[in-house]
Amino acid sequence: MSSPIGSRRNVKIFVLYLMENINYPLDFVTINDVVMQTDYIIYLDFAECFHEMVDDGLIIAESDGEETYYYVSEKGRVVARELKSDILPSILDQSLRYALRYLDFKRRGVKSSCTSEKTDDGRYKIECSLTEKGVVIYSTTLVVDTEERVEKMKENFRDRPEVIYRGVTALLAGNVNYLFDF
Repeated sequence: MSSPIGSRRNVKIFVLYLMENINYPLDFVTINDVVMQTDYIIYLDFAECFHEMVDDGLIIAESDGEETYYYVSEKGRVVARELKSDILPSILDQSLRYALRYLDFKRRGVKSSCTSEKTDDGRYKIECSLTEKGVVIYSTTLVVDTEERVEKMKENFRDRPEVIYRGVTALLAGNVNYLFDF
C-alpha cells in the first residue's frame, strides 16, 4: 500500500516542505503527528522516508541528552525548494495550515476530553470538550444511534481535536456555507 500523496519522492518533499516551513526543531513523535494531520501519507511510508532523509543528510538529528530533535539541513532546504513533484501547491498549503494549528494547540497545552455512555433508551451520548489553562474553550454533547458511531466520533475527536474545534468555529461563523447548499 502506498500513500495517497503518491511516490516516495512526494512523501519526502511533503515532509521537507512542512519541516522547512515550521522552521524549528521537532521531536520524531511531533513530526509524525504533524505529517499525519491530513491523511495524505501513511505511517510506514513516512517512517521509511524519514529515516532515509536523515541518512542522506536532508534532515539533521540533534540530541539534548533527553530527546532527539530534527530539523531540515541546508541540503534538505534545497531539495524541498528545487525538486519537482506532482503535489498540488494547495495540498502543501492546506497541510501546513493544519500542522501549524496542531502545533499551536500543543504549545498552548490544550487538553481534550471525550466520554460516552449508553442512555436509557438504547442510544449513546458523547461528550467532548477542550480545556485551556483550566477554562473550557469548547464543549459539546450529542446523542447518536449506535455504539459504532459513537466510537468513531470519539476516535476522531481524540485524533484531531483541533480540526473539530476549527470546523465547529467555522460553521458557527458561517465560513463554510457550502455545507448548507443541497
